[in-house]
Amino acid sequence: MLAVLQTIVALPLRALTWLGSQGTRGVAAIVFIAAAVPPLGALLRPYLTEAILCLLCISFMRVDLAALYSHLRRPALVATATVWTTIGVPLVVGLIAHASGLTARAPALSLALMLQSMASPMMASPALAALMGLDATIVLITLVTSTALVPFTASLFAGIFLGDMLSITPLTLGLKLLGILAASLLAATAIRWIFGAEAIQHHKKPIDGLNIIILFMFAAAIMGDVVSDLLAQPLFTISLAALSFAIYFTLLAVTTLLFRRIGTERALALGLMVSQRNLGLMLAATAGVLPPTTWLYFAMTQFPIHLAPYMLMPIARRLTAGAGAAAASSRTEGVRS
Repeated sequence: MLAVLQTIVALPLRALTWLGSQGTRGVAAIVFIAAAVPPLGALLRPYLTEAILCLLCISFMRVDLAALYSHLRRPALVATATVWTTIGVPLVVGLIAHASGLTARAPALSLALMLQSMASPMMASPALAALMGLDATIVLITLVTSTALVPFTASLFAGIFLGDMLSITPLTLGLKLLGILAASLLAATAIRWIFGAEAIQHHKKPIDGLNIIILFMFAAAIMGDVVSDLLAQPLFTISLAALSFAIYFTLLAVTTLLFRRIGTERALALGLMVSQRNLGLMLAATAGVLPPTTWLYFAMTQFPIHLAPYMLMPIARRLTAGAGAAAASSRTEGVRS
């Protein structure tokens, strides 16, 4: 009987391990599978909030506390990156949306862009940076500080730029964000206490696989209507997709340039984090009560979010290889001297 139980447990564990080993390929495949099976979207949409809570919980559960504490010794860089992603980005987007008249002409799209800019970085950003061979520790600490601030900054910018475009008040938005983050953190802390950090690290690949499955559930829930929207209004849908890619890579490029003095590799890691916005958190906080155009734009953002890490892998490999060669050369010079 025990052998049968071990076999039953081993099979899904093996499957999760294989899925977790797929890395950026698995993440990239999610978006196409989710878009190709629309009925799954309708089936999974009621569980959107639960999927977001699970993703947050897994991310908090895997936080490397030692790396977190070591990076706190260099607060200036972390503070600058945190201010840029939580205050700089929404402020710039909000000013552009109002100055260009987008808020008046297309309020639903303006709402989507503001919610995107107000969101904290995705909790999966450190894992994606690590998969690409980039510095995940700076991403991790900035992610934690940004996520801690987002209930307050999002409430502030919602009051300044959104007015009555939201179905809830800015204060309610902030309180809901705080509640979601607090619940995920408490659940993650309990799991770490019960199983231990060592066991979590030991089962890294199966947890990666579970994370990919939950990411798929989230992507399917948000992308359920993409095919029908594409058929009904192809030009508009393609335009939103192009806009989502443009905003993603603009945030990536601007952030990388702003932080280039800390090294291109680390600057790219921060750029990846800033461009990967946690729209799921905003969907959970607003209970998904958003205009159709806002929903469609959020669905389109899943393409750059899932595809960009895979697309950027060659650049990341060149950067890390260059950094490794420079470090080896420096060590050789040191030995000679």
